[in-house]
Amino acid sequence: MLKNITFSADEELIKRAREKALSEKSTLNILFRRWLKQYIEREKDSGEIDRVMESLNHVYSGKKFSRDELNER
Repeated sequence: MLKNITFSADEELIKRAREKALSEKSTLNILFRRWLKQYIEREKDSGEIDRVMESLNHVYSGKKFSRDELNER
């Protein structure tokens, strides 16, 4: 079920956003729903990255690398 919410923003900003959405064959509602979903999933993704990094805590390279060594390509 969709629920309505209300936001306030500068009138010119809304106008420009609507024009851009229209040029992308979209609406502000669709773009907001997409943004909201991505916003929530970012939190999930960052938690996953934290778990992976935590699982690698036992890995040790045997030395501390200098800045130049870390930036070698």
